[in-house]
Amino acid sequence: MGKYNLQRKNVISWDAVFMATTYLFSERSKDPNTQVGACIVDRNNRIISIGYNGTPNGWDDSDFPWAREGEELEKKYPYVVHAERNAILNYRGDNNIFQDAKIYVSHFPCHDCAKEIVQVGIKEVIYNNDKYAYTDSIKASKITLQNCGVVYREITDEVREEIEKLFQGKGKTLIR
Repeated sequence: MGKYNLQRKNVISWDAVFMATTYLFSERSKDPNTQVGACIVDRNNRIISIGYNGTPNGWDDSDFPWAREGEELEKKYPYVVHAERNAILNYRGDNNIFQDAKIYVSHFPCHDCAKEIVQVGIKEVIYNNDKYAYTDSIKASKITLQNCGVVYREITDEVREEIEKLFQGKGKTLIR
């Protein structure tokens, strides 16, 4: 036990801090259906970069095809920039900082984002939601991450409880 032992006892975990950050940033997304956030941290638990899913730079959000159904070129999927990619691209320094970093994401990364995570040297993916686990994209993502030595894990219920306390009374509930 420390000499003074005066520090606060109920400090939230790093996982809760960074996952809450992903949800805070996901609130910037204009997507009417799915808001995704990402937070990249280095091995010393310092935030490197953050991102959310949105339009490419210069494309007016109000003139963007946010639809999920219809003709391919009228849907959001060929155009939207995912949170993970935005977090990687938003960083303006030396990319060596990503070596052995962790990325926190509100939703499990798709196969394209998994490849980018691998390529920059991120070694761990921490996620809250895997609601698209049944899709080929997520299956391919997991195969890619496993084969490239990137570990992934879902946050625990204890971490979810910590985050929900932070957002309590703010109208935000974590998607499970």
